[in-house]
Amino acid sequence: MSRDTDVLVVGAGPTGLALGIDLARRGVAALVVERAGALFPGSRGKGIQPRTMEVFDDLGVLGAIRAAGGPYPVGVIWQGGERVGEHRMFDAAEPSEDAPYTEPWMVPQWRTQQILRARLEELGGRVAFGREVVGLTQDADGVRAEFASGETVTARYAVAADGGRSTVRGLLGIGMTGELVDPHPTLVADVRISGLGRDDWHVFPPGDGDGFLAICPLAGTEDFQLVAQFPDGTAPDLSLEGVRKVVAARSHLAPESVTELRWASDFRPRAALADRFRSGRVFLAGDAAHVHSPAGGQGLNTSVQDAYNLGWKLGAVLRDGADPALLDSYEEERRPVAAAVLGLSTAVHRGETRRGEATRQLGIGYRESPLTRETRTRPGPLRAGDRAPDGTVAGVRLFDAFRGPHWTLLALGDTQAPDLGARIPVVRGPAPAVYGPGLYLVRPDGHVGWAGDTAAGLPDHLARFGQG
Repeated sequence: MSRDTDVLVVGAGPTGLALGIDLARRGVAALVVERAGALFPGSRGKGIQPRTMEVFDDLGVLGAIRAAGGPYPVGVIWQGGERVGEHRMFDAAEPSEDAPYTEPWMVPQWRTQQILRARLEELGGRVAFGREVVGLTQDADGVRAEFASGETVTARYAVAADGGRSTVRGLLGIGMTGELVDPHPTLVADVRISGLGRDDWHVFPPGDGDGFLAICPLAGTEDFQLVAQFPDGTAPDLSLEGVRKVVAARSHLAPESVTELRWASDFRPRAALADRFRSGRVFLAGDAAHVHSPAGGQGLNTSVQDAYNLGWKLGAVLRDGADPALLDSYEEERRPVAAAVLGLSTAVHRGETRRGEATRQLGIGYRESPLTRETRTRPGPLRAGDRAPDGTVAGVRLFDAFRGPHWTLLALGDTQAPDLGARIPVVRGPAPAVYGPGLYLVRPDGHVGWAGDTAAGLPDHLARFGQG
């Protein structure tokens, strides 16, 4: 099969764009295609969790993300036109040297996608809009995608990042197992509203048979995100007049206070996990692989981290000559994470747990991965497979050292580091308390892949990834 590109990425949401960025900076030819004529216009996934902030730091977009958004406001509870209480949406956590980002950052999804697209284009990549995949075939050498226009594209690998109703997943015949988290229809809309302060997240509890109404100012914009539940099962009216009626019925605001409707959608919150994350040369990522309730702020973040996990592995196989069997580890690592996050999102939705340490996603790791090697005789709290914390070693900030598509070796304390050549930078110096002495090989996705008291076995480990 002749090839037009190395990797075909289907879907230009946060998942597909993040993957496109990661591949582009590795010199992997990738084409991102999107069935729509433009990027998604709504705010839906508006919360960037701390671990994703670290990922965005590495991908070169954190400055733009921080400039485009802001911290989450305090929730103010209204009743009868009076403020009757406050509610913090997330448990507070102080930043530290090893975890500089500890609070979620609010950026409407449409703006996040604009930033990711700009970064992709800066790296020489592009998005081809109006490309609806209608057919997919593959053989031992590659994948062939057919579009509704009659055009075709061939690639060595393909990634389905085309959302919860993934066409590619359907063409592959991969099932999705899950449940409704909440049977009640829910309206989400981006609106302009007058007469409502932008310093608070306004919450109107349910009453008289109506569901709740929440109106949150979207940082960096003039818009609010409106969410309303319909416990009577009524399908929400997505028109401006329909939204005005909901606001007037459930709050002290007049209908005309809603001055503009910019985007609206309805859904029933559900949790579902694809039965497989791979079929031959095609991978599922993001909502194509797992669908979450939005309550925990986990969906977009888990999706971006799918891309971050898969990108370096595709690069290792396509550019560094690693054994293609390395790609099996994508499902082995990410599917258990997705399953756990689905449970967390559902628990948050049902009020069984708070948005706290787990929702920040800093504790996600791969200790049980076939790629992980812990060779120390007495490992400390930080183990191979864990996220590599930030810190300062001999004047070098670790996140600065990790930034980029390379591996990094930390030689901390009195441990001697081998010469690994110019491809793998080595940081030497006193051991931060969060690490302790030893050798730590940090993967391109910021996880400790190998840890040891000596370098015995390290060269062989690196050879698995084309780094020998």
